[in-house]
Amino acid sequence: MDIKRIAITPGEPAGIGPDLVVQLAQRDWPAELVVCADPALLQARAKMLGLSLQLKPYQPSQAAKPQQAGSLTIVPFPMACEPRCGVLNEQNSAYVVDTLRYAGEKNMNGEFDAVVTGPVHKGIINQAGIPFSGHTEFFAHQAGCQDVVMMLACPGLQVALVTTHIPLAYVSKAITRERLHQIIRILHQDLVNKFALDNPKIYVCGLNPHAGEDGHLGREELDVIIPALNELREQEQMRIIGPLPADTLFQPKYLQDADVVLAMYHDQGLPVLKSQGFGKSVNITLGLPYIRTSVDHGTALELAGTGKADIGSFVCALNKAIELAGKN
Repeated sequence: MDIKRIAITPGEPAGIGPDLVVQLAQRDWPAELVVCADPALLQARAKMLGLSLQLKPYQPSQAAKPQQAGSLTIVPFPMACEPRCGVLNEQNSAYVVDTLRYAGEKNMNGEFDAVVTGPVHKGIINQAGIPFSGHTEFFAHQAGCQDVVMMLACPGLQVALVTTHIPLAYVSKAITRERLHQIIRILHQDLVNKFALDNPKIYVCGLNPHAGEDGHLGREELDVIIPALNELREQEQMRIIGPLPADTLFQPKYLQDADVVLAMYHDQGLPVLKSQGFGKSVNITLGLPYIRTSVDHGTALELAGTGKADIGSFVCALNKAIELAGKN
């Protein structure tokens, strides 16, 4: 049996990421979990939570082994200073970025089979003078990817986005024929290559109410979206359905037939998914040359060290990474 190696970055040391990683270690896993972190941080958080934790040094020359409950494999990264739960410190920002850089490099050279990321705090990293707009952009730049696609998944639903973190006022200008081609090609390719779907079916939301109502509620569907989808159907034989009105697309008669729903903007698709599966959903970055999954929540500084943080999304993210790694 081919045992996979999964890199894990806990993220912001003052947040709940270290808590969740320690909690992950309390069960058996069918893959080796290689955590990129300060060992003292994990041991301190384990003690705070009253949990046992054995840290085993990462040995790349040896074959990967399933992770046993109570243990983690560790690649040590020293923090600049000891963190306090719930208190951000810009001195540790370089540490956070260093763990991401290492995990990305080792995935690109094939040493790791996937990376699962805990939540980071973008503001404190930028406050330290390190330009950082997010995990997705960091890994894309490191890998030399021109574009990547954000997709969230929960049981029974996968939603990908054409645009992500931009103001609503900019969305319609950002939706061009070229962008739709690029996003849908990445989406289709990764559904085939990483999810092992032979001929995925992609349902597409319209931008305007009622998908434009034949141009009476906006012309983006007629002028941009429909021509772009038709070109991909005719020239690349993709199975694309839509554009359909977003207010009626998210119902069983469509979702049971869809491999993924493509939403035009962040708050068109994600409220539906998060209402259905918050705490059980996974953020997946498509278009990278490796598998990257992440939790669906932030650093939750106020919960760090309390034992009250919900591990559900991190478990789902890790399970999804192991599942996808097994298909590749």
